[in-house]
Amino acid sequence: MPDDFDFSVPSLGEPNIQSPIKMSTVKGDSIANYVSDSERILFEIDAAAGDTRGPFKTEELLERAGPREKVYFNPAHVHAAVVTCGGLCPGLNNVVRAIVRCLWYSYGIKRITGIKNGYRGFLSESNFSTLELDPEYVDDIQARGGTVLGSARGGGDRVGEIADAIERLNINMLFTIGGDGTQRGALEIAEELERRALRVSVIGIPKTIDNDLSFIQRSFGFETAVEKAVDVVRGAHVEAHDTINGIGLVKVMGRESGFIAAYAALAMSDVNFCLIPESPFDLDGPNGLFESLRKRLLDRNHAVILVAEGAGQELVSETGETDLSGNKRLADIGVFLKEKIKAYFISIDMEVNIKYIDPSYIIRSSPANPNDSIYCSRLGAHAVHAAMAGKTKTLMSMVNNTFVHLPMRVAVSKRKHVNTEGSLWRDVVENTRQPVNMCDKGEKAHEKGMKQEGKK
Repeated sequence: MPDDFDFSVPSLGEPNIQSPIKMSTVKGDSIANYVSDSERILFEIDAAAGDTRGPFKTEELLERAGPREKVYFNPAHVHAAVVTCGGLCPGLNNVVRAIVRCLWYSYGIKRITGIKNGYRGFLSESNFSTLELDPEYVDDIQARGGTVLGSARGGGDRVGEIADAIERLNINMLFTIGGDGTQRGALEIAEELERRALRVSVIGIPKTIDNDLSFIQRSFGFETAVEKAVDVVRGAHVEAHDTINGIGLVKVMGRESGFIAAYAALAMSDVNFCLIPESPFDLDGPNGLFESLRKRLLDRNHAVILVAEGAGQELVSETGETDLSGNKRLADIGVFLKEKIKAYFISIDMEVNIKYIDPSYIIRSSPANPNDSIYCSRLGAHAVHAAMAGKTKTLMSMVNNTFVHLPMRVAVSKRKHVNTEGSLWRDVVENTRQPVNMCDKGEKAHEKGMKQEGKK
């Protein structure tokens, strides 16, 4: 494991209150057991014959999530708050519901406040009212898409004002549901609260439909997004197949990481070209998209192109704009490709019929599918257990199929990307049968790598 990954989980102090959850400390008695801070797992599980490992330092291992025998907070004194930030994603309501139900039923906590419209709900000029949450209010929200708390971008950089609001509301447990920017903000808020000597547990539940947060096996909503994308690809394939030289062009989410496109392409073998941010492509040239698409149409009379929103940004003019979270507004690669493909085939006097579909907002606003719903329920419950134990500046994560506590600082240190030399992308290329490299730069890099390999 690289030396700069320190998985130590920050804590508000020593937990010494007996948990109200009745569990066992005995193995083999058929009763669920408490989880101890000493229970750890390896992050990196790759191994080779002859490897020797250990002894491990504590900070090299990930701490298992789950209910502790001793808790830090007296449930009668807890005021918990929940906030959802950033764009919409399937499963937001499921996580909110799980947090509320675990707080209420497992720990007997009755003061639970929903902060409306992201971090902006903490700011005085926003004038948003708070929402009192209880099991009755959240009873059936898991069946809906979106979030009952509302969501918005921006405001997370106004750390001092947010800390002021947390102090005024006497909140001592904050659950932040959001992506990379949200959790960076949560970390800064937790550090400001710490400077003020305020004992507030800040626990993040990572939400990124693109599945691009590092050290997280998968983010909630991702499976639903892939499922919905597959439905759209199926429609695009029918449209393309049932006309003369039909081209179905579908754009899905994926600003910097093409996981949705890659997984949807594997789930739906009708995809012929999968374009992602991590794998640059040319339009022209012998390996470019145009020539590859022309050959496909001559061979099979139809084609389906699945493109992630962040793919091919080097081919289009920058918008020069940012959203309220500071993210660069991307040019619309879907519309760009539609027009360029149309112009190319006109130039070579070849008839094509292009159908362009952008289902992004339909996918984002969908309710979670059963797998994501289960995942959200468990993430929410584990977040509550972590907060009650006094953990802070911590994200809930699943690593190697195990729920763990992940320090926020580590989680936001870098983004996760599709490894174009790894098995996932290899399988996508094999499935689509698209060229391994679709640009001169990629072909030259491949040739250079082959020469270097030959010299060894």
